[in-house]
Amino acid sequence: MRYSRADFPRDFTFGAATSSYQIEGHGQGGAGRTHWDDFAATPGNVVRAENGARACDHFNRYEEDLDLAARLGLDAYRFSTSWARVLPEGTGKPNDEGLDFYDRLVDAMLERKLKPYATLYHWELPSPLADKGGWRNRDIAEWFGEFTHVLMSRIGDRVHAAAPINEPWCVAWLSHFMGLHAPGLRDIRAAARAMHHVLLAHGRAIEVMRGLGMQNLGAVTNHEYAMPADSTDESAAAAKLYDGIYNRWFLSAIYGGTYPPDVLEHLEPHMPKGWQDDMKAISAPVDWAGMNYYTRKLVAPGETGLFCDFKEMTGNLPQTTMGWEIYPEGLYQLLIRVSQAYARNIPIFVTENGMSAADKIRKGAVNDAHRIDYLDKHMEVVRRSIDEGVNLKGYFIWSLMDNYEWALGYEKRFGLVHVDFNSLARTPKASYHALQKALAR
Repeated sequence: MRYSRADFPRDFTFGAATSSYQIEGHGQGGAGRTHWDDFAATPGNVVRAENGARACDHFNRYEEDLDLAARLGLDAYRFSTSWARVLPEGTGKPNDEGLDFYDRLVDAMLERKLKPYATLYHWELPSPLADKGGWRNRDIAEWFGEFTHVLMSRIGDRVHAAAPINEPWCVAWLSHFMGLHAPGLRDIRAAARAMHHVLLAHGRAIEVMRGLGMQNLGAVTNHEYAMPADSTDESAAAAKLYDGIYNRWFLSAIYGGTYPPDVLEHLEPHMPKGWQDDMKAISAPVDWAGMNYYTRKLVAPGETGLFCDFKEMTGNLPQTTMGWEIYPEGLYQLLIRVSQAYARNIPIFVTENGMSAADKIRKGAVNDAHRIDYLDKHMEVVRRSIDEGVNLKGYFIWSLMDNYEWALGYEKRFGLVHVDFNSLARTPKASYHALQKALAR
């Protein structure tokens, strides 16, 4: 790798990220059913109808996995917790096995000198709450507050940092308007309400964690760099609206207590009554801003003229196996923008960045030079943004290991560590070894 730890400030944090449903193995340890189990059991939703019942069996192999993270030379490990593992019914009686697991997991990180960065929710809503309307139901903010209190009363004294919800755009828009993730809805009214309630739940969780005396609380939003697909005014307008839904809606709400007027004009007729009264809770101060970034998006208007009818075009840049163009400059531009317009007085972390590839073991090794190049190019813009005054304090790679990639099943490999999903053997890839050398102190 061209970049190493020495190229970054001494207090810069290097980490890797995972999520609970994608690695733990949800069909064990007393976990309750989730809407992802339901979504995957519906024909046509997930490649080969695969689910997270076994995944990487991290529930039993977490020490081996954390050993890999520690040997890599990471400073921190970003993990998420399963709502349904802690509260199988979504509310009510906790599952002791689940709480004990997260207790052991955090202690194991600390034993290995890995700073625990916890994310409360990474998409696996308990099915009993989905039955009550899930993210369409305003009550979810209080349900989420209960989950936050139960879990963080147990582990909150030992986590280094915490954030409530990973990628609210995916929780709300991708899942309720586009229908590509659980619960698989295509409904503008459901999407508008989810877009608001996911932020209200974020604010409620921040309030609960502050009440427990926790510090170092953040927000994790996902971002694509939206660009017009051509030089027409229509494509420019489409890209601006796409940016409003994907990026500005969540940034404006969390860091400014407002929704962008150009998006609100379309969504307000579908919003819950009294939504304005929630903005103070939604914009409760946080201590850091997390940004997930993978790609740009070239946008043109669709054919119907309806709100949010976009054509997402592909340019001529190299792509990952997700079909995502590799565009590090988009990360740079978004870091500058978020620093100047939103997270003005708090640190920023890149909480996810990485690439999928068709990685295969050959003669006992995985040569993923493509991932080394990807990481180098993104570290270059991270370094440049720091030089230009962005208060950027950390960079987390997605992901530590290959895992369940949601509706795409086990096909897409993002890991620094290869996982054989039959034997569950772990094999560090060339990128792991290159990063290990780069991070050596």
